[in-house]
Amino acid sequence: MIAIGNMRNIRTSYTQTGVAAIGMNRWQLLADKALRGELLTLEEGLSVLEADNAELLPLLHAAYTVRKHYYGNKVKLNMIVNAKSGLCPEDCGYCSQSIRSTASIPKYTMLDKDTLLAGAREAVNRQAGTYCIVAAGRGPTERELAQVIDAVREIRDTMPLKICACLGILSDEQAARLQEAGVHRYNHNLNTSRHNYNSITTTHTYDQRVDTVEKVKRSGMSPCSGVIVGMGETPKELVETAFALRELDADSIPVNFLNPIPGTPLEGMPLTPPIQALKMLALFRFVCPSKEIRVAGGRELSLRSLQPLALYAANSLFVGDYLTTEGQAVEADHQMIADLGFEIEQCAL
Repeated sequence: MIAIGNMRNIRTSYTQTGVAAIGMNRWQLLADKALRGELLTLEEGLSVLEADNAELLPLLHAAYTVRKHYYGNKVKLNMIVNAKSGLCPEDCGYCSQSIRSTASIPKYTMLDKDTLLAGAREAVNRQAGTYCIVAAGRGPTERELAQVIDAVREIRDTMPLKICACLGILSDEQAARLQEAGVHRYNHNLNTSRHNYNSITTTHTYDQRVDTVEKVKRSGMSPCSGVIVGMGETPKELVETAFALRELDADSIPVNFLNPIPGTPLEGMPLTPPIQALKMLALFRFVCPSKEIRVAGGRELSLRSLQPLALYAANSLFVGDYLTTEGQAVEADHQMIADLGFEIEQCAL
């Protein structure tokens, strides 16, 4: 005969197990919905960001079922070259290269062709499949565009790399020239929600960013557009930004976490906590299930020791340094991927 006290313990244990099972089922239901191509509701998106921390592993498991369906256990690697540093007339509050920044950074005009080619060779050495040529500024001058195009043509002729360019606002004619030269992908991040945009940048608009991504799509280049988490946006605005990127149909979505660089207007902002950063990545996997979700700038600071868990939702990351900030050692990233039992995806041109 079971004592009454033991019965209470059994009931309590059963109740706790039941609650955990309900949590697991809830996240798997969202994963199943994503796999059917259905959009989450705003409430469902908020539930991911506001999930109890105790549900992190069931949440990531559900996100992983979606990631595995589209990408298996492969990880895409990308490398950035800061092709032009500082000297930017735009006033983006997060950026050390903007006109509002007093950060101590290198400042130089567009790198020459030989230096861009050397960067591409280093990308190959790091097993990166995509080489990202990034230049600060409102948009490329004719001289800058010609320099990039000249380098891109030789890289495409001599190396097994896809090229992503990020040169600011484009015209249709500029986008067409980049595509013809062999640029595979063009990045222009939304960064934040429409509602929050004017608090971050005033020298260009949210709609101008959307317009550039649409020009990229018309040119035939693959559109890349993402977000910077941690710039004062609300959870609702984060979900709305995820929805906007789904609507924009960006093929690649870099999820950056604000690095509050001293000397920038946002230098006092707190870092995104590791568990919250993981919930954000899970949200993007559910909202944009088939897209390349890339763990981008700030991951080392926000995710810290939990970086490996990010790859259960994301399928891509940058290796090496970012624009004006240092990244994790390349060898550490390669080891992290191997320790997870995952595999670096080789470039398929």
